[in-house]
Amino acid sequence: MNIYFYVSGVEGMTLSSKTLSLVKRSFKFTRTYHAQWMVTRKCNYRCRGCSVWSDQDCSELPAEDIKRGLDILRELGVLEIVFSGGNPLIRDDVGEILDYSSKYFVTTVYDNGSMAAEKIDALRNVDFVAISLDTLDEKKNDYLKGVPGAWREAMKAIDLLKSEGIHVGVSPTISQLNLYGIIDFTKYFISRGIPVWYCLYWHDYPFENTMFPIGKENHEYEITDKKVLAEVCETLLKMKEENDNIYITKKTLEAISHLALTGERIWKCKALSSFLVVDHLGRVAGCHSREPVVSIFDLPKLWKSPRLKELREEYSKCTNCAYLCYIFYSIHTGISGNIEIIRDQWKNAKILLKEENMEASSSQI
Repeated sequence: MNIYFYVSGVEGMTLSSKTLSLVKRSFKFTRTYHAQWMVTRKCNYRCRGCSVWSDQDCSELPAEDIKRGLDILRELGVLEIVFSGGNPLIRDDVGEILDYSSKYFVTTVYDNGSMAAEKIDALRNVDFVAISLDTLDEKKNDYLKGVPGAWREAMKAIDLLKSEGIHVGVSPTISQLNLYGIIDFTKYFISRGIPVWYCLYWHDYPFENTMFPIGKENHEYEITDKKVLAEVCETLLKMKEENDNIYITKKTLEAISHLALTGERIWKCKALSSFLVVDHLGRVAGCHSREPVVSIFDLPKLWKSPRLKELREEYSKCTNCAYLCYIFYSIHTGISGNIEIIRDQWKNAKILLKEENMEASSSQI
């Protein structure tokens, strides 16, 4: 959820080839700007709200095939790639994948905090590294992750990446277990100049032939204090006015608050329209809970087909999940959605553009 778009109109800056490519693609008719690629179904943690670790798969596309798939997504008009899994940093070839992606996309990679320090050289070119950390309570965090020492490893990784100049942030999954501490958690990290972007606990709806099961039903996690969730959203909205390190948009917070208080969704799902998901085998779906519809390598042939048009219409009526990334992608759609993100995160966008152009200038010396 980190397409803090590379702004094209800042006076006095020479645009890099990556920036120009992103701007050009933003005007493509497809308007499919976001892709999440789950490059592995292997994980070294045992998170209590996740099913990946209990259903692992050693099969996965090699780096060369992933790069071919990235070329296809680039031609389609995708601007942002989020790499997840499983833990993508488990892959031996993750550096090759991330370096290639970072040339053409706003690139984010997730880690549970256990691998980032070891793979730090693979992370130097990405735009964002998201470290999954749920609470300031060490014992509770280790309980949630299912691994002793998980909290300390994550905190060390965050400090190391920040000291190395890598754009690192923390990504808590908001659930009943940390709901009352999420504001203090946010204050702690933003006071240290570390961005926070959020996930929202949800479990997968049992669709037939789910492509990539992730969210496991766990009643400990389910948010029962809906009014408190709405209050958290309102507090974050106020905090955003004073601090740019809260990486969630105003419209997204308003949508979550409204859902918590009324049960009503003020968005329609834009799966296979604004966003798509690719799994470790190269299969494409509207979201991870849905059935795979096509191989990434056959996607260009079917993208404008009647079948995918029917699925987009079907998915737009779906109300079976509240995964935060899908809410964000469904709220901010098309060129107007990118403009909304720029307005919401203007200072961060300018910083990224400036650093991108500084890197481009230094490479020409």
